[in-house]
Amino acid sequence: MQKLLLFVDKVSTWIGQAFSFFIVLLTLHVTWEVFARYALDAPRAWAFDVMIMFYGTLFMMAGAYTLSKNGHVRGDVLYGFFRPRTQATLDLTLYIVFFIPGVFALTYAGYYYAADSWRINEHSNITYEGPPYYPFKTVIPVAGAILFAQGIVEIVRCIICLKQGYWPSREVDVEEVNVDKLKEMVHVKDEDIQKLDEFVVKQEAHR
Repeated sequence: MQKLLLFVDKVSTWIGQAFSFFIVLLTLHVTWEVFARYALDAPRAWAFDVMIMFYGTLFMMAGAYTLSKNGHVRGDVLYGFFRPRTQATLDLTLYIVFFIPGVFALTYAGYYYAADSWRINEHSNITYEGPPYYPFKTVIPVAGAILFAQGIVEIVRCIICLKQGYWPSREVDVEEVNVDKLKEMVHVKDEDIQKLDEFVVKQEAHR
């Protein structure tokens, strides 16, 4: 069971990492648009629509990834003090009552939403010659289905935690830098850092 849970985590992680490059595309797109608008005096009317679609795609496709890393926002003021079984009971209730119905509705309605967009060959009407919307709207049911699958995994994790009393492991991804561990890896001591700071201060004073 743990292997299956980690496999779904890996799929969600791979998808999230793959679509994370949309932020690079969005940055390049915005940079070029600003340059074209103010330096070349050649703005593109459809640029704003593309910005929305890039960011929306990134936001939706990262949902399952964030859930797999337990990274969604929650009120930790009290939750962090609960025992694992209490946390699992609360999470399981919220998943069943809110998450599953909501994400299922999103996926179900999103499918017909996207299908209608393909059927009418929908394009943006915000600007003249707006780009097609149907590829972007297709992301809605796809992201919903992936998020739904990850939600099932989280429900299974809650059940396992209720049985064994602690949370099962998750797929490890990017973590914050542990400064002390980094110092050990590069064999640097606090005294060395202090000496370097003093050296830099002296160099600046001589300028």
